[in-house]
Amino acid sequence: MPRGDKSKYTDKQERKADHIAEGYEDRGVSEKEAERRAWATVNKESGGGNKSGSGRGKPDTPVSAEKGGRKGGKASAERPAAERSASAKKAAATRRRNGDHAHH
Repeated sequence: MPRGDKSKYTDKQERKADHIAEGYEDRGVSEKEAERRAWATVNKESGGGNKSGSGRGKPDTPVSAEKGGRKGGKASAERPAAERSASAKKAAATRRRNGDHAHH
């Protein structure tokens, strides 16, 4: 199987990769780079292709997926305040007031 051949992936893995790529594109990553990162993420979660046969394929490790909300805000937090939305400024002010302690 040549590198880059996606035929060994399940439909679910392909949908996941598409979805991840879209998220990257929304954040301004080029289409090619978004696709590359998306498949890297699917591979990281599922250890590569998982096609056909009962009991084949390992369960996914959702570690990348769970980083969801924590990863996204970083870029906007580093932008100058003028470019941030009002709600982002409000959130940052609230965090500063509360001492930015994450309660789990």
